[in-house]
Amino acid sequence: MVKKFIPLFLLLVACNDSHSFKKAEDAEDAGREFIRASLDGNYEKASFYLYADSTNKMMLAKWKKDYDHLDPEDQQKYKEASIMVINISPLNDSVTDFTYLNSFKKDTTTIRIVKQKGDWFVDLEEILYHHR
Repeated sequence: MVKKFIPLFLLLVACNDSHSFKKAEDAEDAGREFIRASLDGNYEKASFYLYADSTNKMMLAKWKKDYDHLDPEDQQKYKEASIMVINISPLNDSVTDFTYLNSFKKDTTTIRIVKQKGDWFVDLEEILYHHR
């Protein structure tokens, strides 16, 4: 009887594992993973690398809504876009500013990467401060 449940258990573990993402090794890794996921329209993955406060969740939800309303050609252009890093500036051991543009839109954007409890996350609030 136990032998019948082992394959089912392994299948369930494999299915749950399909949405797991690897933790960022450093600030640059968190920034690149977040940006790539956003350009690809993979907002589940992008949210994994997001500092999960209410402002960031709201901003990411708006990005997703805007992306979902793009025509398929523009979505494809974002997916094909390269990330062009302009500057990575550590402010201290737990905060880094990451300035980049993508090869499709070429708009310069700065995101802040923060270290919380040993893990690196994107804090989108920096975008609000740069646009004021």
